[in-house]
Amino acid sequence: MTGFRVAVANQIAVLTIDRPKANAIDSVTSRAMGEAFVELERDPGVRVVIITGAGERFFCAGWDLAAGEEFDVDNGVGGFGGFPDLPDRRKPVIAAVNGMAVGGGFEIAMAADLIVAADHAEFFLPEATLGLLPDAGSVRLPRLLPEHIARELLLTGRRMPAAEAAHYGLVNKVVPAADLLATAQEVADTIKASAPLSVAAVLDIGRRTANMEVADAMTAIRSMRSYRAAIDSDDAQEGTGAFAEKRPPVWKGR
Repeated sequence: MTGFRVAVANQIAVLTIDRPKANAIDSVTSRAMGEAFVELERDPGVRVVIITGAGERFFCAGWDLAAGEEFDVDNGVGGFGGFPDLPDRRKPVIAAVNGMAVGGGFEIAMAADLIVAADHAEFFLPEATLGLLPDAGSVRLPRLLPEHIARELLLTGRRMPAAEAAHYGLVNKVVPAADLLATAQEVADTIKASAPLSVAAVLDIGRRTANMEVADAMTAIRSMRSYRAAIDSDDAQEGTGAFAEKRPPVWKGR
């Protein structure tokens, strides 16, 4: 595949953006990444997806300005980066940020369900300094950071080091670069220990109730298909039975 590669092992898929020199993404690459994420969603042998970048300097530099494309081009079914706008995504995505996450690259990381970062990684949105706008960043960042910190990054393009990102809860773990992928895979393995339908329901509920009041959300989830699928599943019986019998559960995804 041009611009990225996918490897699957032990129910974990690793999608690596590989577009030298900065892992910037054009519309062709974004659309292809969307198609890849759709296939990974359909693959019963994949439970978790890790997205990372090739090399140690850039996770992703965002939109490929050198491609000379308009900003409102079709980025594919999952939006820019392949998964952030993928409808009804059921499988968790972990961003393993191996270097600078710039502009759209930062937006991709923000859209992931968890972030593991190398200790030298940096996060920044330089769009305002270029006369541009970080579309998704303008919406997502104030929901993930304290409002004034988010506004500072959006208005100034300041680089946020991985340690500071972890301080504010934007990043789950910060590790040495040499341990990044292994750590992301350990997190993925931990997720795999949970029931597939429960994991899918957690993602669905979070997506559908993000802008609801708590009382309204609690009422709404009981009529959600993903909620019913999880709590009425064979796996729900298996999980409680395994707990009582002091043994690991064997998930069937049904």
